[in-house]
Amino acid sequence: MNVSDVERLFAEYKHKKIALYGLGTETEKVLREVKNGCEIVGLLDGFRENGTLYGLPILPVKRAIGLGIALIIVVARPASCRAIVKRIGELCRENQVALFDIRGNDLLQEAKETYDFRHLEGMTKGELKELISGADVISFDLFDTLVMRRTLYAEDVLEIVEHRLKETGIEIGNFAGRRLAAEKQLSGTGAPMLEQIYERVLEEESLETGHGRGCVSTRQLAELEWKIDYSLIVPRREVCDLFRIAVTAGKKVYIVSDTYYTKRQLEQILEKCRLGEYTDILASCEYETGKTQGLFEILKKKEKKGKILHIGDDVLADMESAARCGITACRLYSGRDLLEATGGLGIRKYDDTLSDRIRIGMLTAALFNSPFWFETKERRIGLAEAYDIGYVLFAPVIADFVLWFYHRVKEQKIENIWLGARDGYLIKKLYANLAQAHGEADNSVYFLTSRMAAIRSGVQDEQDIRYVESMKFSGSLEDNLYSRFHIEADKIRKGELHSDAPGLLKYEKAILANAHKARTNYKKYIDGLEMKPGKIAFFDFVAKGTTQMYLQRLTDNHVKGFYFMQLEPAYMRDKGLDIEALYENGDVHAADLYESYYIMEPFMTAPHPSVSDFGENGEPVYAEETRKENDIRCSMKVQQGVVDFFKKYLEICPKTDWKTNTGLSGACLGLIHKLVIRDEDFRNMTIEDPFFNRMTKMSDIL
Repeated sequence: MNVSDVERLFAEYKHKKIALYGLGTETEKVLREVKNGCEIVGLLDGFRENGTLYGLPILPVKRAIGLGIALIIVVARPASCRAIVKRIGELCRENQVALFDIRGNDLLQEAKETYDFRHLEGMTKGELKELISGADVISFDLFDTLVMRRTLYAEDVLEIVEHRLKETGIEIGNFAGRRLAAEKQLSGTGAPMLEQIYERVLEEESLETGHGRGCVSTRQLAELEWKIDYSLIVPRREVCDLFRIAVTAGKKVYIVSDTYYTKRQLEQILEKCRLGEYTDILASCEYETGKTQGLFEILKKKEKKGKILHIGDDVLADMESAARCGITACRLYSGRDLLEATGGLGIRKYDDTLSDRIRIGMLTAALFNSPFWFETKERRIGLAEAYDIGYVLFAPVIADFVLWFYHRVKEQKIENIWLGARDGYLIKKLYANLAQAHGEADNSVYFLTSRMAAIRSGVQDEQDIRYVESMKFSGSLEDNLYSRFHIEADKIRKGELHSDAPGLLKYEKAILANAHKARTNYKKYIDGLEMKPGKIAFFDFVAKGTTQMYLQRLTDNHVKGFYFMQLEPAYMRDKGLDIEALYENGDVHAADLYESYYIMEPFMTAPHPSVSDFGENGEPVYAEETRKENDIRCSMKVQQGVVDFFKKYLEICPKTDWKTNTGLSGACLGLIHKLVIRDEDFRNMTIEDPFFNRMTKMSDIL
């Protein structure tokens, strides 16, 4: 805490009413150290609205505003400030109440989005290695320094816990609020164990409801929270590497953590991260004191000789508290710090639901796993691997579609599900994951098709041929005929030509004769599928509906299309197509997909070539593979990132919160034009579109 910043705020609002947000010991320090005659009407908190503390009343925010306050000072760590702004920010704006943190930052000022860290001073990996080399004892903070969670806020863990409790029939009113309030109350006088926190939770609920303890114990609650939290934890790989370097160099290495978890539980986290041979773990709850109280003094008593270096992320708990004890401190930004420093990259504003916060947390844990973004002058944010491009940029929008598609099919009771090749290859994997998560069998079919195969079998008259020709082909008429209909112009007899007809109509007889044969063969393939009465749910990625239009002619079942987005819906309106799209034209978020879907297409495909025809027994005939091995390998890496994201999301997020948010997923996809894409195979890919005979370099459209 910088007292001068607080003094400045108090001086500026000297003759106006002020409230402090926060009930921790730092609030007491502010009250004790800053005295200049300001009128402090009371204290505010997100989970407690009555009683007194430090000689002041604890008030609901609305009541404090009714008393005429002009300023709220949030006495909390930076990580907590964002959640507080979400809670009371709009109320402050509506009532013209200023909202600042104890570092003098205006919390109501919208952060500008940026895609580099040139505005931020930070530590390089080399600089930190030198500091480690020059110290005898290295102390690491654990949470947000060595490890991070796949959630946006630590409090999200409690919401997941509450969902899990409800799944077992256990309900504790205002669970998250009670749990956080209990932790705050007990932390005011020490550093509680998790079971002690839950002891207070159950006591408070019993007093308030008049009921007994119910059917759950403090041990069960503590164990449930621990298991969920443990499952969310991932190592910050490069920081863990430095931990190992320090151990290998013979340094004494400590973990110093403000935590309600036991030393044994922290050992399990370190085992998960494959970190060992450390000297000791100082868990605040086992010493009954935190970093801002006496935990660093305990470290100094253990290591009376030698130079100590502490590495952490929190300005107050790590930097200032260590410095007060004469310990050199080095700050590494947490993943959330880095996200905040970018103005949220345009995604953080979509953190209204637990589902959104889990997704943003997962992306933050991937994108900002490393704190070392200060190695170059540009400090550009980017992605180095194709896998990460799939996980961070493509997965959210694809996950949204699969969730939406599954629910629309269920709502409409459609039992025939055709996931059209080759875009359906990845969707098939994800749909199977989702069905399994619901405890159901996957009844979808990876349906072999393509625009080529559908057109070759579906055209029936002159109007169809005109429609096909309206989709401009980059090449000669003869190339168009061969590419789209697999007919060689020089092998057609003159008597079969309409020499005076324009374009493809010149070859109408050959096209329609070929189509009749292709239609017969394609129907044999379809007849081999296990079809049920009723509609067919047909998936296509981003398309006008051409494939669906011609497939409808091959089956008596009504075909209902489900697309990410339909192109040119007005042009296709008279074609009799039944299509729903996740991104409807005119949707404010549709622009993100429209601008980037062409980049996604090579990665929404299969490792096998496109089907072009069917043989006499209904067997597929594949086109020649024209992609390079590197291109296919890159596509599969991207897809693996998408699959892993979706599986992890389904695992973390409670089933009742599996929700779509096209704003969030669209913003993630839009980052492909704002971040640096460093994977060379990705950048060097060529996007092939044989139907239009187009070849586009990926580097030209990124």
